[in-house]
Amino acid sequence: MKLCSMPAQPFAPDVLEQLVRAISRLSQARTLDEVVAIVRAAGRGLLGADGATFILRDGDLCHYVDEDAIAPLWKGQRFAMQQCISGWVMLNGKAATVPDIRKDHRIPIAAYRPTFVKSLAMVPIRKTAPIGAIGAYWASLHVASEAQMRMLQILADSVSVAMENVELLSSLERRVCERTRDLEIANQDLSAFAISLTHDLRGELMKIDGWSRLLERRQAGQRTTPVVDEGLTAIRDSVRAIGQQIDSTLSLYNLTQRDITRAAVNLSEVAQDVVANLRARPGAERRVEWLIAEQIVATGDHALLRVLVENLLTNAWKYSARRDPARVHFDCARTADGECVFFVKDNGAGFDAARASDLFKPFSRLHSPEHFEGHGIGLASAHRIVRKHGGRIWAEGEPDRGATFSFTLPD
Repeated sequence: MKLCSMPAQPFAPDVLEQLVRAISRLSQARTLDEVVAIVRAAGRGLLGADGATFILRDGDLCHYVDEDAIAPLWKGQRFAMQQCISGWVMLNGKAATVPDIRKDHRIPIAAYRPTFVKSLAMVPIRKTAPIGAIGAYWASLHVASEAQMRMLQILADSVSVAMENVELLSSLERRVCERTRDLEIANQDLSAFAISLTHDLRGELMKIDGWSRLLERRQAGQRTTPVVDEGLTAIRDSVRAIGQQIDSTLSLYNLTQRDITRAAVNLSEVAQDVVANLRARPGAERRVEWLIAEQIVATGDHALLRVLVENLLTNAWKYSARRDPARVHFDCARTADGECVFFVKDNGAGFDAARASDLFKPFSRLHSPEHFEGHGIGLASAHRIVRKHGGRIWAEGEPDRGATFSFTLPD
């Protein structure tokens, strides 16, 4: 005779909907309390039971974390694993169906006598190395059906996944907190180091500058060799250059430390002010055609965005010094997806596109200092400011054919 298995009992549509809703909520749970609340609300209704409970293993004890029942059961209490049915379920990794608690040796009758419970069903949360159990209780004799047991186990399996997600999130949050704390300590150390270093460097530079000035005064009126004169001049120039590099480094560092205060900023007005300052510089009589679009508005920190616009316009002004006339264009354009791209375009010296990534590195220069003065901090500062605002910045250009610096700022 051929044996064939009976088909699994189907879930009722309304019950299946409840189960799917509970699983969906469990997938979004972020804390253990949320998981417990979902199980508390779903466990009893899914099986049409008179009570449901959520149990977690606590070493050698069963901790009845929460319950939803027609009368109090054991919420908040702990029992030895060997003394309750939930302990048996967790120790064996098996579900238990008890139609009559008076006839099952696994049931501690003394604990159940004060309650309404006559029948129960219980499944483990995770069959391998269970971490808890979910139980359902009835006030009258009841034999849990195969469909009910499958439903309870599906709920428990979903709880297992949800609890693993909660643990993972908790672990990630702890790691983030630890990393944040480490970064704060590192930033404090870096700040203290920067202050100490610049103070010490400035002190030494002042000594060098002082001694060079003293030597210069003593040599005044005396016959000296060109080597001595050149040496003193080189010392003074080096002291001045190092001092400027210290100032530039501190300025770049301070940009990364300050907080952002966001507001609407009219970049056109900022640009016009920068242009006026550039025109007022000594020796700035050369012809420069400035094309500044009107009503270019962005959202960001006013002070930082001013530094950004000033650095980009000054960069364009500087590297177009050998053009007559020089042309500098500041404007913005909308992309197909509505993003605003701001740009500064010039007809200056340009650069090798293969080295475009070096433009935004501190102290990196693509042109000789003899041709164009500077310390390589302006574009690095622009890069830091845009990134700090959550935007992007990039450059395009060709040697002797000008350059375009583009950037975005989140609305």
